[in-house]
Amino acid sequence: MPTRNFDEVTQRLATNVPGCPFPVIEKYVRDAAIEVCETTLVWKYEQPSIRLTPGLHDYEYEPPNNAEVHAFLHVTIAIAGDTPLPIDPLTLEQLYQKYPAWPDHDPDAQSRPQSIAHLDADHFVVAPVPDNADLYDVRMLVALKPLRTAVGMDRTTLDEIENAVMDGALSCLYMLPDKNWTDKRAAEYHKSQFINRMSERRARANLGAGRASMTVKMRPFARRSGGVYGRRH
Repeated sequence: MPTRNFDEVTQRLATNVPGCPFPVIEKYVRDAAIEVCETTLVWKYEQPSIRLTPGLHDYEYEPPNNAEVHAFLHVTIAIAGDTPLPIDPLTLEQLYQKYPAWPDHDPDAQSRPQSIAHLDADHFVVAPVPDNADLYDVRMLVALKPLRTAVGMDRTTLDEIENAVMDGALSCLYMLPDKNWTDKRAAEYHKSQFINRMSERRARANLGAGRASMTVKMRPFARRSGGVYGRRH
């Protein structure tokens, strides 16, 4: 997964906030990138298959460097290499409601996991607790976001959201008090642009960006007695 550093965006913004230290600009660039990823789920990543361990209910995600998992997008479980089956993503509260005794490590209560929940940015849990009757492999498509310490993120994703990230960063930078670049009106404008760009990106994610090719079909001119519509005299 090729990475693009935030300092490339920082350099583009520097002329908008003259005198602002680069580390300060980069901080707000990173913060804006995190917010865009959380709101739009634009950074998608197919995690390598994880083999579940009998009797173990919690597992670590395996995201790329400088990233952490924000949400599930799609999860399946395969039994001994068979066709993967969908697994039900739940909130942690829903999981406890569905499995009141979870995590139950009694061998008689263990079986093929049918539900999964996001525990935190580093861990997920499954229920019921896996048994040892089969080999279970979990595959998931997840939405990522940059770490607070990240120096960059996936190049393709940052390329797509760069304009939104710039607006988000500028909306905060222009609000910093008592700076020679402070400009509340500009901050409000870029905040509005930031929200609009995120809304548009989220709508595209919900509807899907794929569209059939547009074609134009030539139609014959309508005819009437005495001539053709559209003919110049």
